[in-house]
Amino acid sequence: MRQSLAPEDLEHMLQHAEPAWQDLRGRSLFITGGTGFFGRWLLEGLAHANDRFSLQAKATVLTRDPVAFALKAPHLASRPDIRLHAGDLRDFVFPEGEFTHIIHAGTTSAYHIAPEEMFDTILSGTRRVLDFAAQCGVRKLLFTSSGAVYGRLPPEITHVSEEYAGAPDCTLPSSAYGEGKRAAELMCVLAASRHGFEAKIARCFAFVGPHLPQDSHFAIGNFMRDVLAGEDIRILGDGRPRRSYLYAADLAVWLWTILCQGQSCRAYNVGSGEDLSILETAQAVHEAAGSTRSIQVAQESVPGQPRSGYVPCVRRAGEELGLHVRVSLCEAIRRTLHWTRHGSAL
Repeated sequence: MRQSLAPEDLEHMLQHAEPAWQDLRGRSLFITGGTGFFGRWLLEGLAHANDRFSLQAKATVLTRDPVAFALKAPHLASRPDIRLHAGDLRDFVFPEGEFTHIIHAGTTSAYHIAPEEMFDTILSGTRRVLDFAAQCGVRKLLFTSSGAVYGRLPPEITHVSEEYAGAPDCTLPSSAYGEGKRAAELMCVLAASRHGFEAKIARCFAFVGPHLPQDSHFAIGNFMRDVLAGEDIRILGDGRPRRSYLYAADLAVWLWTILCQGQSCRAYNVGSGEDLSILETAQAVHEAAGSTRSIQVAQESVPGQPRSGYVPCVRRAGEELGLHVRVSLCEAIRRTLHWTRHGSAL
């Protein structure tokens, strides 16, 4: 069985999210999306903090398939402080008891499903979680939104801030995810105002780390898949779009901190401000892996065509919450490749 995370990553979360751990002492959490990429890191951090600090915090985790999760992560599923609750995000039965904190990270970003299904899942799932929040006496709720709420950025914006008032183009089916997240943010704000709990919004960008899918629409994950298979790295476009990547251990620290210390009804960009092109990303993975294969770029760039960007300005998170990038991209790639290659037995 693969060891879930490296000790250095567990200690990273323990150290840099320490104020949040004290806020969670003796608390009861309800987490959606707890079995996905975000959720796995959050649960690992909470479990490690419980063991180290004797927090006695408990988490109830919504999942469509508790058995499948127990097989993937038996060291988490078997813990007495983590309880799996079977159900679908859109119509789950409310678990009994009071819950002080909710993390709503459950949605779908899978681009192979129909846009209308994606849009409905985001909105109906958020509505169900907010109905539960109103009933269970929650104090603080974190909604993991997305940088997609800003829509396509004009070329003069290199790092988008939370004050940017742009939005997805509602005439395009491809806007279903971003527009769904925008509407869900407003739903959280309205519910918080009506029911008196704190609602925190994390607009998440791009990430790298163990548990990131390597067969999806995440470019850096796909590049790692290619080099680990001993194949050429394949870039489907021209390699010019700009992206940035935050390591998952930092991601977890940021999410725990925003939940416990962020201002209510306020959005925080979550990601790295260190941008690079898709081609430069592929080159970084290629170098870190020591690959002897090539990088294949499928399309030639068109002269004069502006390149797209998806990079956050993270000044607000730094100034208000003291959140910073602590793991460099090169180190993040190295750790992810090492974990994928050499995960050890529990």
